[in-house]
Amino acid sequence: MPAPIPRQRAVPAAESGQAQTGPAIGGPSGDSSGGLTGDSSAAASTAVPGAVSEAMEAPRPQDTADDGKADDRPADAAPHAAHAQVPAPAPAYGTPTGHLTLLMIEDDPGGSPVVPELLDPTGKPIRVRTARNLTEAERLLTDDVHCILLDLALPAPARAGDGTDDELAVLKHVLRLAPHHAVLALTASGDTERGAEAVRVGAQDYLFRDELDGRLLSRAIRYAVERKRSDRAERKLTESKLRAQENARLERGLLPTPLLEGSPLRFAARYRPGRSRALLGGDFYDTVRTPDGTVHAMIGDVCGHGPDEAALGVELRIAWRALTLAGLCGDQLLGTLQQVLEHERSDDEIFATLCTVDIAPDGRRAGLCLAGHPSPLLACPGRPAELLPYDNNGPALGLLPGARWPRMQVELGAEWSLMLYTDGLIEGRIGEGRRERLGQDGMVAMVRRQLAEGLRGEELLRAAVNEVRDLNGGELTDDVAVLMLDRAP
Repeated sequence: MPAPIPRQRAVPAAESGQAQTGPAIGGPSGDSSGGLTGDSSAAASTAVPGAVSEAMEAPRPQDTADDGKADDRPADAAPHAAHAQVPAPAPAYGTPTGHLTLLMIEDDPGGSPVVPELLDPTGKPIRVRTARNLTEAERLLTDDVHCILLDLALPAPARAGDGTDDELAVLKHVLRLAPHHAVLALTASGDTERGAEAVRVGAQDYLFRDELDGRLLSRAIRYAVERKRSDRAERKLTESKLRAQENARLERGLLPTPLLEGSPLRFAARYRPGRSRALLGGDFYDTVRTPDGTVHAMIGDVCGHGPDEAALGVELRIAWRALTLAGLCGDQLLGTLQQVLEHERSDDEIFATLCTVDIAPDGRRAGLCLAGHPSPLLACPGRPAELLPYDNNGPALGLLPGARWPRMQVELGAEWSLMLYTDGLIEGRIGEGRRERLGQDGMVAMVRRQLAEGLRGEELLRAAVNEVRDLNGGELTDDVAVLMLDRAP
C-alpha cells in the first residue's frame, strides 16, 4: 500500500490550478469488468480524450501530523480504495506542463480492468502506451514517458539474473531498465505483502488489479511521478552534501602541520582561499626543522585560483618538504621544484612564485631565496618593521628553463618576528572607489601600527587579514596565505 503523501509534496504544474469535480470513469462502483484503453499493439501511443478530474480535497487528520509532516504509518497501512481521499500537494518547479505519458507493461492488456479515461485536474489526457513484454517496453520507453505501470505477474526475462524464485525479478529488471522513471506495481487483490515489498525494492506505489479505476490510477500516476522527482532531488542533494564534506576533509588534510619539535620558535599561520566556499587555493606554505636544528620555512603561490592550482600547490609543498628533509636548500632546491612544476602542470603557461627561508640553529641569521615572490617582513624590538632585501629576486618557477636563484644571507638578531605572505595580502583594493592597491608599503604601515598596538602571532595575522578584507570592501578575490615565526631571547 502506498505510503501517506505529505501535504507539501510537489505535483506537476498541471495540478497547480483548482481541479474540477467530475464522476469517476470506469463503470459503476465495484465494477471491474473494464481495462485500460489504448492501442493493443506494442507501439501504440494513445491520447484518451474526455473530461475526468478530481476535486481538490482537504487532507484528512490521519494523513498529516500536527507539524505538517506525514505520519509514521507503514506503507501498507494507507488506503487504496478507489475513492480514497489524498491531499493534493503543492505545485513544483520543473514539473511537466504538457501531457503525462504512462507506459503499461501487461502481457494481456485486454484482460485488465477498464479505465477508459485518464486525465489530470486541468482536463489534459494522460497518454497510455501498452507493451506485452519487457522487450516491447524497452522499445517504447522513450524520454517522454513519465510513469510505468508494471504487472508483477509478468514473466521475468531469463537474462534478469535474479533467480527463478524471486517473485520481484521483473520489477528489478524494469528498475534497472528505467532508473529515472516512476514505477507503479500492479498486483493481485489482497496481495499486500508483495505490493509492500515492491515499494521497498524501488517502486513508487502499488495498486490492486481488481480495485483499479480511472480516478485512482490518475491520482497514483501523478503522485508516483512527483515521488520519483522528489526522491531524485533529495538523492542529488545528499550526494552533493557528502561530496562537499569529503572535499572539505580532503582540503583540510592537505594543509600542512608544521614540524618544529625541539625548536624555540613560535609558529602561526592564516589561510583564506579566494574561491567561493573553498578551503584550499593555489597558495601554499610549510615549516620544518631538520636534524641539524635549522628551521626551514616557505610560502608560495601558483597562478590561478581553481582546484587544479590548489592541487599543484599541494604537490609543490609536499615536494619541498621531502627535498628539504633530504638536505637540499637554496638554488638546488628551487631548481628541483621547477622540474616538479614543469612535469605536473597542465599548461606550459602555469608558474609559481616562492619564498624560502632557512633559519640557523642559533636563530640569529637566515638564508633567503626569492623566486618572483614578495620579500618577507621582519620586525625587531626598537626599530620599525621592514621588508628584507629583495634585490636578488629570481624568476618565478616555470618561467625560465635553467634559471638560478641566489641565496641571500640576512641578520635577524636576538628577538624578532618574521612574516611571510602571498600577494593576496597586498593586492586588495583601498581608498575611495577602490581604485588603488594596498601594496607592500601599505601592508608595512598596517603591520607597524598593529605591532604598536601590542598584537603578536596568531592575533596579529588575524587582524591583518581582516583589515585587508575590510579595506577591500568585502571578500578578497585572490588567495591569501600568511605565516609568522617569532623568536624571543
